[in-house]
This record gives sequence, structure tokens and C-alpha cells, in this order.
Amino acid sequence: MSDLDDAAASVLTASRALLAVVARSVAPILDQVTVPQFRVLVLLSNADGPVRHGDLAAALDVHSTTFTRTIDRMVSGGWVERRPNPDSRRETLISATAAGVDLVREVTEARRREIRAILAALPARERAAVGAALAAFAEAAGEQPAPVLAEFSL
Repeated sequence: MSDLDDAAASVLTASRALLAVVARSVAPILDQVTVPQFRVLVLLSNADGPVRHGDLAAALDVHSTTFTRTIDRMVSGGWVERRPNPDSRRETLISATAAGVDLVREVTEARRREIRAILAALPARERAAVGAALAAFAEAAGEQPAPVLAEFSL
């Protein structure tokens, strides 16, 4: 096996552990929103202001018409709000409500607590190495750093 294969095997194993953390963190909210709806809330919570409907659908790789039904359900649930774009009457802007942002914050905090508990089981030197390796992996994958929860705003 090559170094690349060894690294890929390690990342796959770690991804299973992280996926389990993710699954446990969203399990308590699945009676309120679906996983795709939660993803919408995460994107909106990380956005700098309202997002155009079409841009949000494209970011999620879904057809705009299909996405309209998702947004309709989320508006009805009180998770997002929709309003006309003042710069273009043909466009709609979507933003998370305070309840939507709170839901993302709740899940993110649960996930953060569990990850911290896992990391606490490692010696400090290994924690630093894991953090550096995962930061490099996320950067190579084009993933943006997770925002600090206090930075979430409407």
C-alpha cells in the first residue's frame, strides 16, 4: 500500500466516526426538519444576509421548482422567511428566521461537545496534529472554516 492509500484509509475510518457524530447531533431534530432542510438552514446561517432562491437551489444542486416546495414547507414551519428581491421583482430572497438559526446553533453545539469529548481522549500533542491535519484536509477539499456561533446573525 502507498502512503496515499494509507492516508485515504485513515480518512475513511475517521469519516465514519465523524458521520456517527453528525448523525447523533441531528437525530433529536429530525421530527422538526428533514436533513435536506437542515442543510438549507446551515447554508443560510453561514450566509452574509439573505440568499437568492436560485443561488440557494444551485448550491444544493436541486432544481429551482423542486426547491420551491422545500422552501414552502420551511416557511410554514417558521424556519425561513421569503421576500421579494428589491433589486429584481423576478427574484426571491430567502433567509433563516431566529428559530432556524437557533436550530443550527443547537445542533452545532451538540456536535462540538461530542467532538471535544473525543479530542479530550487524545494527548495534547496528538490533538494538535489531528487539528492541523483536518484543517489541511478541509482546505484541500475547498471547505470553509466553521463560523463561530456568536457570529450567526439575521
